[in-house]
Amino acid sequence: MSDTRHIDVSGTASSATDAVEGTVMRIKSEDLFAQRREVEIEHQGRIYRLRLTSLNKLILTA
Repeated sequence: MSDTRHIDVSGTASSATDAVEGTVMRIKSEDLFAQRREVEIEHQGRIYRLRLTSLNKLILTA
């Protein structure tokens, strides 16, 4: 059994700075995509695309 705690950050602007150490941030996909099928994530200067497929699967590409 997992002892991981989650923080629901839906609807919050400062979620990353408010996170408690030892917890995993959880974001609902419908909040992340906000009526879109693709979002861009910038990580260490690179842009990644997170896409929602027609079968409701997630694909992350660089």
